Amino acid sequence: MCGIIGYVGDEQAAGILMDGLRRLEYRGYDSAGVAVLDGGRLNIVRAVGKLQNLQKALRATPLTGTIGVGHTRWATHGKPTETNAHPHTEGRATVVHNGIIENYATLKERLEKSGATFRSETDTEVIAHLIDRELRDGRDLPDAVRAALAELRGSYAVVVLDSADPDRLVVAKASSPLVLGVADGETFVASDIPALLGYTDEFVYLDDGEVAVLSREGYEVTTLDGTPVAKRTQRIRWSPAMAQKGGYKHFMLK
Repeated sequence: MCGIIGYVGDEQAAGILMDGLRRLEYRGYDSAGVAVLDGGRLNIVRAVGKLQNLQKALRATPLTGTIGVGHTRWATHGKPTETNAHPHTEGRATVVHNGIIENYATLKERLEKSGATFRSETDTEVIAHLIDRELRDGRDLPDAVRAALAELRGSYAVVVLDSADPDRLVVAKASSPLVLGVADGETFVASDIPALLGYTDEFVYLDDGEVAVLSREGYEVTTLDGTPVAKRTQRIRWSPAMAQKGGYKHFMLK
């Protein structure tokens, strides 16, 4: 289990991402990382261990930019090392992922035969390679993500950033939790609602097989084949105590 978060808007992304990751740390504390795009420059900071180690690294290397992604990890594929920490990047594609890609070994072998070089032991890096390949073939970001996801077998919640597309994130869900947060001039995504409380009280739950494009203007949701999906926002106003328990009456239910 991992925690993921993404932001696009007009505020500095790094602080928002870190605030959300603190509230998601129960989902993983082997390692953590954030990636922020500033103009056309992508900056990534990762750290092994608890989130305070990432916070310390960010104090040493502050990140600026108004679009970014973050991740806190509980290791599944690959040891808890900085190399295996998310976000993972290949070419233009930067990915954070929660879930398990069951056919990643087959996909990795095929990609290596075509010349791809892998730096980590994770299944997530396969996703980054697949998306970057589609981007290099001329697809725009949403189509590149859909094409890559069509090759995956398993569970995932992914957030994808394209270094050549500084105004959009693309996210997708299959058997792993993912929720959008909507506010004036900014859009959020996270594994769990408490990560976004204090920034918005308007949320959209994604269903399995859905892909969403996030921008400052809002969001658009489609199926994997590109069919538009109409979604409704839900207003959720949890107290701090309810937020800690994820909306449940007590922690045992959570």
